[in-house]
Amino acid sequence: MTAAKVLLRQETEMDFPAGPSEIAVLADSSAIPENVAADVLAQAEHGPDSACVLVTDDPELPAKVGRLLRELAAASPRRENIVSSMRNSGYMVVGDLTEGAEVCNSIAPEHISLQVRDPLSLLPLIDGAGAIFLGHDSPVACGDYTTGTDHVLPTAGNAAVHSGLDVLHFMKRSSVQMLGKGTLKMLAPATVLLAETEGLHAHADSVRVRLKD
Repeated sequence: MTAAKVLLRQETEMDFPAGPSEIAVLADSSAIPENVAADVLAQAEHGPDSACVLVTDDPELPAKVGRLLRELAAASPRRENIVSSMRNSGYMVVGDLTEGAEVCNSIAPEHISLQVRDPLSLLPLIDGAGAIFLGHDSPVACGDYTTGTDHVLPTAGNAAVHSGLDVLHFMKRSSVQMLGKGTLKMLAPATVLLAETEGLHAHADSVRVRLKD
């Protein structure tokens, strides 16, 4: 599907190439290991190339989550996908949650889940995610199906510079400029200087001609 989108985009606008699925869970000692493992598993079952990362300032949490993941994967009908995805996945123990937010932003994943005591205080630090899920009771699966938010999201690090799909993606916009004589006089020196620096003298003259008495 992604390959078809890339080809069609030469003819018409599409949403954007997306996939495979990704999640970064930023968690502290208040996180419930069963919840973290369940959210990781939910992304890992999508396909063999999903990527899941746990970022935490609690050094004991990764072992707890890892043990649960092994148990859950063994019982899953999508075990092969999960086991393969775990090879693309991992965890990082950080000094504090601010550092953890920086790590998550550098990954810029499709989903970030903030499973911490005070997710709202951490939210302003997150600027690289397709969708952000706040708190212990906000599973990504609800974003997939029922919260009502768009869930066509950038992946592969593209959340650093792109937002999720919305109606504006399919709308064409044109900029409109109208200068009065006073504004033209104010902008003329910089415009002429920049044009002549580039050797585009006709550009500069198109400004000068309008300022002749």
